[in-house]
Amino acid sequence: MQLESDDMKPAINRLKRASGQLNAVIRMLEEGTDCKAVVTQLAAASKAIDRAGFSIIATGLEQCLANEDSTADRADMEKLFLTLA
Repeated sequence: MQLESDDMKPAINRLKRASGQLNAVIRMLEEGTDCKAVVTQLAAASKAIDRAGFSIIATGLEQCLANEDSTADRADMEKLFLTLA
């Protein structure tokens, strides 16, 4: 299943945001920032990554359903969903 890059823009933006959040977590740890602030920022990064993953899978599923020649089947899509669970 090949994904169209134009359809992936929202996921790409989420991943870029998560990357910035992870960099902030690293910086906060290096600077000895309060634990609560670090965990809050880490949770935000984790949620952004999860949402990007679900968006990627949903877009892939949509594209597979629209493409009659797709080789992806229900089991493949279920396995992808479960990798994020």
